[in-house]
Amino acid sequence: MKKSILLILFAFSISSLSFAQDFSDLDKSPMDAVIVRNKDNSPLVRIIYSRPQKRGREIFGGLVPFDEVWRTGANEATEITFYDDVNFGDKHVMAGTYSLFTIPGKEKWTIIINEMTNAWGAYNYEKEKDVIRVKAKANQTAASVEKFSITFRPHSDGAHLLIGWDDTYLEIPITNKNL
Repeated sequence: MKKSILLILFAFSISSLSFAQDFSDLDKSPMDAVIVRNKDNSPLVRIIYSRPQKRGREIFGGLVPFDEVWRTGANEATEITFYDDVNFGDKHVMAGTYSLFTIPGKEKWTIIINEMTNAWGAYNYEKEKDVIRVKAKANQTAASVEKFSITFRPHSDGAHLLIGWDDTYLEIPITNKNL
């Protein structure tokens, strides 16, 4: 009897291991997060987004059309949380959680902070819920960026938000009195 139970448990553990190691359906555009902190180490801004990959495709003007609202990543709309009131570019934004949308252009992009949250992509985007819109120059990268990326670069008066993919990147200054 004991041998039968041990044999059944062994067979079950072997079959469970084979299922547990199957990662073939992992998200093709994995979620990532980036945060920038004030000088006192308290959080200032956090962004949660998904990272699509170039995989040989034409990105801007192709996969991501010019002059149309884009979720700024993949899957859910990119989420941005401001822990303090800030100046985003040249516009004031109150502390809170928002969606970050963009409208890519050949030379300039429009960056949108919108009241919508928990949205899938930009399919239900509502312009009436825009908090601010700022413009940013589309810059040429030194090397192609395979995975869509968002990061922060510390700056003497705060931080700069960097958004980059393929051969394009944007830089938007973020400042507040606590930096």
